[in-house]
Amino acid sequence: MKLPIMGFINKAFSLSMTHLFLTELILLGLVISVFIPAQCFTDSTDVQALQVLYTSLNSPTELTNWNSDGNDPCEESWKGVACEGSAVVSIDVSGLGLSGTMGYLLNDLMSLKTLDLSNNNIHDTIPYQLPPNLTSLNVAGNNLSGSLPYSISTMVTLTYLNVSYNSLSPSVGDVFANLTDLGTLDLSFNNFSGDLPVSFSSLTNLSALYMQNNQFSGSLNVLSGLPLNTLNVANNNLSGWIPQELFSLPTFIYDGNSFANGPAPLPLPYSPPPPSRSRHKHKTRPGTRKSPDSNAQSSDSDKGPSAGQIVGIVLGSLLLLVLVLLAVVFCIHKNKQKVSGARASKGSFSAGSNDGHTEIQEQRVKSVAAVIDLKPPPAEKVTTVDRISKNGSLNRMKSPITATSYTVAALQTATNSFSQEYLIGEGSLGRVYKAEFPNGKAMAIKKIDNAALSLQEEDDFLEAVSNMSRLRHPNIVTLAGYCAEHGQRLLVYEYVGNGSLHDMLHFSDDGGKTLSWNARVRVALGTARALEYLHEVCLPSVVHRNFKSANILLDDELNPHLSDCGLAALNPNTERQVSTQVVGSFGYSAPEFALSGIYTVKSDVYSFGVVMLELLTGRKPLDSTRVRSEQSLVRWATPQLHDIDALAKMVDPTLNGMYPAKSLSRFADIIALCVQPEPEFRPPMSEVVQALVRLVQRASVVKRRPSDELGFGYKTPDHEAGDFSF
Repeated sequence: MKLPIMGFINKAFSLSMTHLFLTELILLGLVISVFIPAQCFTDSTDVQALQVLYTSLNSPTELTNWNSDGNDPCEESWKGVACEGSAVVSIDVSGLGLSGTMGYLLNDLMSLKTLDLSNNNIHDTIPYQLPPNLTSLNVAGNNLSGSLPYSISTMVTLTYLNVSYNSLSPSVGDVFANLTDLGTLDLSFNNFSGDLPVSFSSLTNLSALYMQNNQFSGSLNVLSGLPLNTLNVANNNLSGWIPQELFSLPTFIYDGNSFANGPAPLPLPYSPPPPSRSRHKHKTRPGTRKSPDSNAQSSDSDKGPSAGQIVGIVLGSLLLLVLVLLAVVFCIHKNKQKVSGARASKGSFSAGSNDGHTEIQEQRVKSVAAVIDLKPPPAEKVTTVDRISKNGSLNRMKSPITATSYTVAALQTATNSFSQEYLIGEGSLGRVYKAEFPNGKAMAIKKIDNAALSLQEEDDFLEAVSNMSRLRHPNIVTLAGYCAEHGQRLLVYEYVGNGSLHDMLHFSDDGGKTLSWNARVRVALGTARALEYLHEVCLPSVVHRNFKSANILLDDELNPHLSDCGLAALNPNTERQVSTQVVGSFGYSAPEFALSGIYTVKSDVYSFGVVMLELLTGRKPLDSTRVRSEQSLVRWATPQLHDIDALAKMVDPTLNGMYPAKSLSRFADIIALCVQPEPEFRPPMSEVVQALVRLVQRASVVKRRPSDELGFGYKTPDHEAGDFSF
């Protein structure tokens, strides 16, 4: 009996060990199944950038396997995505009928080499921060607007760039100086205008250039010397002579322009000056021949000078002495002028004009001290301006200008001699007039009061103009030109005709023009992007210093355009002086400015938070008509930003309760961070932009009435998900 019992025990023990082993395997499998998916194969930064792109493209079903919830692009073969190791190196989603925008995190794709979004329905602008290491960028055949972003100038590995068949404008911009590897550039079928950029001459490997069907003007001289095989400039407004070498290209299409007939005339042959007399009468210079007459004359001269010759020599010597004395006096006079005045003469910056304005091409070079960090190529022509430094020494300042130079006469004609009926605004630096030019174009003219400029600021005016003209962003008012003639200082801006945000919020009597909640969020996002560009894209950073709702202009579609960018360079006041400009901005200025007089990018962030409070409450930053405890908007509102009940009572009553509560709460969270008393606790504008983008993306799932597309009216569902965080 013992043997069967022992066998049964052994069998039971064996079964129990088997069950234990199977249990351990199951547990191990569960552990593996839990932890392995949590370790994404693709770089987490790339994953986040692709998820933002997917959401910005309205989460299309055409992008199979894509989602915004954390699966892995490289392991799960997201459509159009190619990887090397854990890095995303290529995105090709062309021709899928995608809509939406390109998002805001493409610059995080550090390993991306190819980006092809062509032949879709993508709208908005090209993001000004793009993948920095691209070799190929193709966004052709979309609905993109705006201009080329300056980040293209840093993409030194780019070999192919195609932005054709969009609505890009106005000028291309000088962004090509560092793109020496670029082989193909396609700008065709857009709305580009103006002269061809000087930086085209730096494209030393360019073999194909397509610019047809735009509005380019000027000449083709900048293309001389490029190794082109294909050039298409058809259907533009180009003029002048065509460089002779372009006719030898294998493919050259230039019809539909106003070129002068035939190739450019050859330069006149060089004619050396006649050889001077030599003591050695019978020796000739190599390559020259003597005529018999000259030999005869030389032999006659051996007899000695005649009386007439002696008189001629004496008179010539006296004349030479007089000329030398006049030259010395002239030089002394010029030096005195430079030291005493140290101002640029009015003729230094105007090359004459036929139609009231002149493009000063001699000054179209990359700026060494420009706001935008572009490495300059060797400059052939630079206008230099004399000025005296603070220590009294004479300096030569290079001041390249890319904006259009207008004459005073042209601006007077366009504004009816700056009459009151054309006056549209007034600030600390001067008045703003609407200008109407003969071609039907409307512009805004800021006529700077010379009393607002000190001597040093007058000297710096052209340098400031050069820097301001390089600020290109869809949410920044573009500086189109200037006037520095007859002691006048005028700035010519694009005209934004729907008034300012300040007027829309505080002086609109038309209930139909009350900004909806969606429109307010979009205004906040647009202005945040403008400040992000100034602070984090421009090198060195540009501090606005006068950020307020009156400087946010709205177009017909209620898109915001930030004005007065770069004007801080013309502010004559020292850091600790309280200027009229700052007085006009009381309520917007950060606490540290009142304490120390120091204004930084974090001060701009504070001012942005105040503007967001205006959007939230509809109140002015300072309002003496209210009870004392509510006169300062920041002091009154800040303690209530995290109280949902108090927040609902703070909201602009003109909204009539038409807003989602969760969106309101997230909006208030952003404000609370921006108006922190200590500047180090305020977020950078890039984080503010990302927070507002997330807010907009959450709101985009809410069905809106058609009227809200223009910013009027809002449906009030409250079924959004997700937590707000920076």
